[in-house]
Amino acid sequence: MATLYMVATPIGNLQDITLRALEVLKSVDTVACEDTRHTLKLLTHFGIRKPLVACYAYEEDKGARRILGILDAGRDVAYCSDAGTPALSDPGARAAASAREAGHAVVPLPGPSAFACLLSVSGVSGKSVLFEGFLSPKPGRRKSRLAELLARGEHFVVYESPHRILKLLSDLDELDSECRVFVGREMTKAFEEYLSGTPGEIRAALEWREKTQGEFSVLVSAGKNA
Repeated sequence: MATLYMVATPIGNLQDITLRALEVLKSVDTVACEDTRHTLKLLTHFGIRKPLVACYAYEEDKGARRILGILDAGRDVAYCSDAGTPALSDPGARAAASAREAGHAVVPLPGPSAFACLLSVSGVSGKSVLFEGFLSPKPGRRKSRLAELLARGEHFVVYESPHRILKLLSDLDELDSECRVFVGREMTKAFEEYLSGTPGEIRAALEWREKTQGEFSVLVSAGKNA
């Protein structure tokens, strides 16, 4: 039976790729990608040429069937989401489930993750951190879910786009103005930045900027953890 490798890829700095990931990418028959354009840049940087198969997030079932067809033909596949670890707020879970159900080995190649990266520099300690990923873009649902998360009194991590980060901070400020927030922006990239404070303080630091760029990872500490 063929093997599906779930390959974690850099979230910014391409040198964060692991040696094992490079060896697997060189050895497999096909590389399946969330977006072929993104993964092609990574492969080209390291001089790797492989057939690519697109498995877009909005058609994950279709992508999973493509991958399963390749595995069933006896060819090994490496799956790469656009950045970070597959299936962690990225597609990949359905491909892994389908492959395993069909009897193929599914092997993880650990590596970069925005979630782990943020925690490692936050200074936050404790046994429990809830990972939420991307919240709903709908204002009502987003605020309702934030209220639920804050009520738990635990650390939690969400991801947010530059277009909605100020709205997220406003919602947090309205729900719990005293909670503590640690924000990572453009982690491992040239303009890497970290901000710490209350939701209102961080919003004030961001809103004066002419343009807010980069993806945001946000660690919120509520209740006794604030």
